[in-house]
Amino acid sequence: MSSLVFDRALYRRRLGRALAAGYPDFLLARCAGDLEERLSAVLRRFGLAADLGSALPLAAPALRGKAEAVLRLAENPDAGGGSAADLIGDLEALPFAAASLDLAASLLSLHAVNDLPGALVQIRRSLRPDGLFIGCLLAGQSLTELRQVLLSAEVEATGGASPRVAPFADLRDLGSLLQRAGFALPVVDSESVTVRYGDLFALLRDLRAMGWANALLERSRKPLRRSVLLRAAELYAERFSDPDGRLRATFEIVWLSGWAPHESQQKPLRPGSAKARLADALGVPEIGTGEKPGGEKTGGEGER
Repeated sequence: MSSLVFDRALYRRRLGRALAAGYPDFLLARCAGDLEERLSAVLRRFGLAADLGSALPLAAPALRGKAEAVLRLAENPDAGGGSAADLIGDLEALPFAAASLDLAASLLSLHAVNDLPGALVQIRRSLRPDGLFIGCLLAGQSLTELRQVLLSAEVEATGGASPRVAPFADLRDLGSLLQRAGFALPVVDSESVTVRYGDLFALLRDLRAMGWANALLERSRKPLRRSVLLRAAELYAERFSDPDGRLRATFEIVWLSGWAPHESQQKPLRPGSAKARLADALGVPEIGTGEKPGGEKTGGEGER
């Protein structure tokens, strides 16, 4: 069985059409603002920075505020936003030499790669020692409402269902991937953004306008039946509407950051290397493992 999830060629074609038609930037603009805020907390300057695959050139202002020079890698020749890309390439085959970047950022693009662990390894290798990677992607519970109603409606109508919404990585898995890729001081956090729509079809129009229509390799090649879409719209309104009748769509944006290892970075202490006891600092008696206050031993099992 193939380990590939996405038809990357189809994804890039759809992204190109979306950019040519005026890609809506409401989520990207939010992420660009968050990137600027997060970088403002980093008290140093960088040499060469790169924007890795963000659909529009919205990361550049934040990167220019921290770096001497900025390159933009786009995945589509139509780079969007009226700004030509410096490089056209694939996030799964980065065209950067090892240790050539000081800062790398990516906004809402890494969730559409087939080999996210490999992409993170390549990003880490492209960074000079003590270089920083920071980026965000859709993950976790993104579009959970749409996934649920499409599945329910198709099962009702046909007795089965094909994948309609891309799988998204779990927050805990992403932290592990950063560590496996060799990043030092990895940090992962998430923000759930709720966007409200008049109906299901308005949400689907936005997803198509951003090039995010179904590009799964295992997708059905048959168009979704109208009756299934109408039933999905009914279920969405029943399950996920606010009192004013508008529908909620969840986008869980997960931020990742990590540093290329360098000897100057803080290292965790070895177990047993502490020179002072926590009990002394708190001014309380130390209680050994397996003891209760007063010296009683605790057992391995107990009742509630």
